[in-house]
Amino acid sequence: MTLDKDLASVQEVRNLVESAKNAQKDYGVLSQSQIDNVVEQVYLATFSNAEGLAKLANEETGFGKWEDKMAKNVLASKSLWESMKDIKTVGFIEEDTVKKVVKIGVPMGVVAGLIPSTNPTSTVIYKALIALKAGNSIVFSPHPSALKCIMATVNVIKGALAKAGVSRDLVGCVSMPTMEATDALMKHRDVSMILATGGSAMVKAAYSSGTPALGVGPGNVPAFIEKTADVEDAIEKIFRSKGFDYGTVCASEQAIVVEKSIEDKVRAEIVKRGGFFLRGEALEKVKRIMEKPNGGMNPDIVGRSAKYIAELANIEIPAGTTLLLSDEKGVGRSFPFSKEKLTQLMAFYTVEDWKEACELCHKLLQNGGLGHTLSIHSNDESIIKKFALEKPVSRFLVNTPSTHGAVGLSTGLAPSFTLGCGTVGGSATSDNVTPLHLINIRWMAYGLEEKKEDKPVCSLESDDSIDIDKICELVVKQLKNLNLN
Repeated sequence: MTLDKDLASVQEVRNLVESAKNAQKDYGVLSQSQIDNVVEQVYLATFSNAEGLAKLANEETGFGKWEDKMAKNVLASKSLWESMKDIKTVGFIEEDTVKKVVKIGVPMGVVAGLIPSTNPTSTVIYKALIALKAGNSIVFSPHPSALKCIMATVNVIKGALAKAGVSRDLVGCVSMPTMEATDALMKHRDVSMILATGGSAMVKAAYSSGTPALGVGPGNVPAFIEKTADVEDAIEKIFRSKGFDYGTVCASEQAIVVEKSIEDKVRAEIVKRGGFFLRGEALEKVKRIMEKPNGGMNPDIVGRSAKYIAELANIEIPAGTTLLLSDEKGVGRSFPFSKEKLTQLMAFYTVEDWKEACELCHKLLQNGGLGHTLSIHSNDESIIKKFALEKPVSRFLVNTPSTHGAVGLSTGLAPSFTLGCGTVGGSATSDNVTPLHLINIRWMAYGLEEKKEDKPVCSLESDDSIDIDKICELVVKQLKNLNLN
């Protein structure tokens, strides 16, 4: 008798978690240097396989470009390792000698990692490395459409673990992905934390599982080009960002907002870079393939080139077109270009001034991007600061490609593929998630009370001369109080 797939997948989850738990018991007591040696071996193995895994992901899912997926694998391995190799995560990690407080890092245990199809190999590498750096084990629940490349990445990591002399069971992956398996993993009593990357429904399920979770919300990133910006530089960066892996990173720009005084210059630069403004029947045809009947993003266009989308919509576009844009007049359900589009589609808005841009960007964020990211191109520091203080985002990026800036490629932010959106975006953190989010802190605190000394029976204030009469008067008074006079 054979088990149905859903039952078999649930049993597999139980087996994987039990193995991961047992492996973590031995791994979690290693010293910081021993853990770092293991993590370094995993980084080296995944970095050396960055190209092959990228090609496999691109071939299996059809999303993006393998060259950019390789860059993401490098970020998730080499760049991540370099950013965290000197971070203390276990044992005595910090001491305040004045307040006499010591922080002790303690591993959480077994982590559950949910992996999307848009960034499958890089997300596995990233989550495995930060979990292992924190002394944890991790079990992955893969997106079914990216199972092959995810399993290949896990096998590379397992080989590195064996080479490092620790258990291969520290990293596991469900080989029969089902909704029941993911649910069982998230709710397993021995799973201490969930790292949720994927659609909104899955992230909400993670937060509803009863297990602590770190998840991300959608990114509907506006890019405001203010009148003092270097327009040529701004458009180059926006195109580089939006074209990176064909827009599959949730921090990629979704709308260009530009002041009317520089509109013509911006449009000319967009066309020069390969942008094509959709109008008339061509625009309507693209709108018809953008979404599913329920209003959700059509997976057939995710991570695809402008040429692919044009062919799918049966429209003609100029040779060399890299980005399709639409002049949008509103924000909301009736305006599909105002939503998140993980592909080569973008909205274009014109405003009178930066104040109107401020309001419009807020509306765009409310339309599916609260807490995530906002990009601005400007040389007016006062306007930059006004936006930074007022916009409900966790990452406010200035004069940099939004995709690259948010994940730490072109900024000093921590390299990460789990970008917290804060409570405004329904997330438990607003940080780029690092190993420090996967440890518990044990606080050791020493008492600060000073030693109390016995007070004298009587005391005199310091004076240049001694008044014998005053001393006698005080002694007599004390003796009376003691009923000894």
